[in-house]
Amino acid sequence: MAIFAAPDKTTGFFMDQNNIINPNAEGQENAPVAQEAAAASTATTNEPVQAEAAAAQPVAEQKVAQEPVVETAHDDFDWSIDKRNVASYSKDEKEKYDKVYDNTFVQINDGELIKGLVVGITKTDVVLNIGFKSDGLVSLNEFRDLQNLKVGDEVEVMVVEKEDRDGHLNLSRKQARITRAWERIVEIHKTGEIVTGTVTSKTKGGLIVDVFGMETFLPGSQIDVKPVTDYDQFVNKTMEFKVVKINEAIKNAVVSHKALIESDIEAQRAQIIGKLEKGQVLEGTVKNITDFGAFMDLGGLDGLLYITDISWGRINHPSEVLKLDQKLNVVVLDFDDEKKRISLGLKQLTPHPWDVLPDTIQEGAIVKGKVVNIEDYGAFLEIMPGVEGLVHVSEITWANTPINAKEFFKLGDEHEAKVVTLDKDSRKMSLSIKQLSEDPWSDIETKFPEGSRHSGVVKNITPYGVFVELTAGIGGMIHISDLSWLKRFNHPTEYTKVGENIEVIILGIDKENRKLQLGHKQLEEDPWTSLQDTFAVGSIHEGTVSRKDDKGAIVQLPYGLEGFAPNRHLTKEDGKSVGADETAEFMVIEFDRNEKRIVVSHARIWEQAQAQEKDAARKEARAEADKTKKAVKNLQGKVEKPTLGDLGALAQIKERLQQEEKNKDQQQ
Repeated sequence: MAIFAAPDKTTGFFMDQNNIINPNAEGQENAPVAQEAAAASTATTNEPVQAEAAAAQPVAEQKVAQEPVVETAHDDFDWSIDKRNVASYSKDEKEKYDKVYDNTFVQINDGELIKGLVVGITKTDVVLNIGFKSDGLVSLNEFRDLQNLKVGDEVEVMVVEKEDRDGHLNLSRKQARITRAWERIVEIHKTGEIVTGTVTSKTKGGLIVDVFGMETFLPGSQIDVKPVTDYDQFVNKTMEFKVVKINEAIKNAVVSHKALIESDIEAQRAQIIGKLEKGQVLEGTVKNITDFGAFMDLGGLDGLLYITDISWGRINHPSEVLKLDQKLNVVVLDFDDEKKRISLGLKQLTPHPWDVLPDTIQEGAIVKGKVVNIEDYGAFLEIMPGVEGLVHVSEITWANTPINAKEFFKLGDEHEAKVVTLDKDSRKMSLSIKQLSEDPWSDIETKFPEGSRHSGVVKNITPYGVFVELTAGIGGMIHISDLSWLKRFNHPTEYTKVGENIEVIILGIDKENRKLQLGHKQLEEDPWTSLQDTFAVGSIHEGTVSRKDDKGAIVQLPYGLEGFAPNRHLTKEDGKSVGADETAEFMVIEFDRNEKRIVVSHARIWEQAQAQEKDAARKEARAEADKTKKAVKNLQGKVEKPTLGDLGALAQIKERLQQEEKNKDQQQ
């Protein structure tokens, strides 16, 4: 006996052990049998229902249910056997009723904004009826801004999906608010309307602002006209903004609070500029300090106070006088309506110091000032703020030696000086430091007569000489040629250094030009007179090459003398040349006492030796020849008549002697 199961909930088919029976298929046979079998199967699971069903059924139907059911192939089953309680409609009627059914629901599309009715509120969701086949659920978190939400309220939502993968209607109030907010933001950006938003959080480079429920970006540079470093102070604040930029592609908007402030400032600026006049005194606040000046806030309008207009005196930086947020009165020096630039002055509010110069400051007066500027030609001393005098380098000391003002003066140092000239009209003053003391040159002949010996300090060195200070304000120069009798220097630094003490002798006095001619080598006798015999021409001395150049070499000789050896006189016997720092013998070939010059040669020594050897060889050969001639002459005197053989031998001897004489002449 086959057992039938209830219809499957998902497919609508009847299931048995071996077959699937479609209850709606037409042309199937034995439909009543299948229905009775299904009823019998249901009765096995619910006995009371089975009993009632059995009592209500005809006897014939019960009999059929009790009889074994014969399995029939699906293709042979007739589903039209039993059509009880089934109403059939024509095609037109079906279309009519389908149309009526569809019209009972609202036609919606994904992404559409639509009004929904709140029909229920749970702990987590809000149930909305939008007139569709099913209600939608929206998270309660999306209604946090509606504190008094209740059943029956209407809200606008967006249809995210008419049917998601679970078959549910997906709605979103958040998306609806963002869409509506974006539409308003775009419109406001076009019209320039001012909006109100709440700063919700801080982000990199700025703040996040909620405008109409949509997040917008407020850059840090657009918060205020002044630089802002602490962004946290603006979080949770409600402020007014202007939409300055939108991006349609990503639906992003940039807002600015600074633009509103600037528009207000612009209005104030126009009002202030309209009333500006040169010479007008205004109250301002120092808002920024730079190296070249300070920017002043004049109540919505900025002006620049240049560093040169801050004080009559010299200042290195405006911060020496001004401080941030300091309030002070300034005068309008100039302004430009088009460029909206205003030049301000502070020192102009007080009289120029030269106009109120005290009577105590006059020519011949002793004043004290601070070094405020140093130039190559001198230094400027500030006697009082705005009043300066120049100390020229020639007025620093009585000495006639060159003085570097940048080495003598230091910025900020204070010096006393005497007022030499004073011109209030041109506002110029010349000062002198040396005139504070008596002129030491007035009795120079008495203190430093010619020929007197003194000790001084080397103050300066030039390529042509050494400047020596004998006492304060008095000094002279030692020419490079007067440093040593014996040595020649390329530069005085080879002999002495700045700061060293040196003994000098007064060679001459030029009182008019305040110059002393000094000497150092004159402290000793001229050694060239006594050394003339020692270094006579032809004398040989041992010397060391100290340096070489293209022309020759400087040779260090005994007694501190130096000689010069031309390149051709440095050649050795083996063909090489005497090198630097090499010691060898040199012959004096020139001695000039007046020019203090000695010329030496190493090659002349071995050349003379070779010449002497050749001369000795020639003398020896001549002596030998003379001896041979004498022997021949003696032999000839003893022989009365020479034979023919003797004559031949004599001829050979004669020929040999002639050849020797010829060779000697060639060697010479």
